[in-house]
Amino acid sequence: MADKVKVGVLGVGALGRHHARLYKEIQGAELVGIYDSDIARAREIAAEIGTEVFENVADLAAKVDGLSIAVPTNFHHRVASDLLKMNKHLLIEKPITETIAEAEELLAEANKRHLVVSVGHVERFNPVISYLELKADNPRFIECHRMSPYPPPRPGMLPRGTEVSVVLDLMIHDIDMVLNLVKSKVESVDAVGIPVLSPTEDIANARITFANGCVANLTASRVTPEPLRKIRVFQRDCYISLDYMDRSGEVFTRAGVKISREEVPVEDHNALLKELEDFVAGIVHLRETGDMPKMKVSGEHGLAALRLADEIIRKIRITNPL
Repeated sequence: MADKVKVGVLGVGALGRHHARLYKEIQGAELVGIYDSDIARAREIAAEIGTEVFENVADLAAKVDGLSIAVPTNFHHRVASDLLKMNKHLLIEKPITETIAEAEELLAEANKRHLVVSVGHVERFNPVISYLELKADNPRFIECHRMSPYPPPRPGMLPRGTEVSVVLDLMIHDIDMVLNLVKSKVESVDAVGIPVLSPTEDIANARITFANGCVANLTASRVTPEPLRKIRVFQRDCYISLDYMDRSGEVFTRAGVKISREEVPVEDHNALLKELEDFVAGIVHLRETGDMPKMKVSGEHGLAALRLADEIIRKIRITNPL
């Protein structure tokens, strides 16, 4: 049996702790350890899942093949750049970086060094999306709603995610999903957004028109009392409504002069676990064949989503500058 892929996790906050926990469930992976700037937090998580705490990033990186980067977005570029120069494969939580230039620099470095870079757009691994990718062959209109309560305070830090606009924090999931479904050039973007509790946009809406005629309407909020994550896709012959949170959906299909209605078949699984398995499998593929793997959510996908997110933010701030 081939050696296991040795992995580590940088940042064990609300999401990173689950990266660490789930790596231990992957047969082909070995969780070597974790790092967090909050050493007390790192020790707590390490004791919970049974792994080692490293007191600096370099020491952990020296002992692994790849790492999950689950630190705040404004640190993604600096952390990832250092790790790529150490020849480490990376799974970077979304968004890939804060700016397009930063992402381009990271991907150029990764390509030069023949390294795997995947981006944590976890909704692509949501079981309801497997159905949508098969059924949505020619979307005409897509509507996405992604709402959540404002994140709790953190001592000495901004609330989680609020170091960037809600467009980069939440909407970017749906941006990536729409780009994956439509596969056409963006022709125009209209957008509005406002800050409510943070220094940047907390509510935003974008209307995206594609060259093939498809239109996508995306709404994101992080100041909504009840969480909501839904996508609706309209096609010539059917309408698909999916709920990411409870992993359910319905499809309405034209059948002659009638419309049939059926529940979407869902084979349930842990989306984050599938994302981590894809990252580990990519490293194994490269190790065994010497060829770069085709990642489900590659660094290039992350950059494409960031480009469109950046354009949405630019349009918002033309009419509502911060």
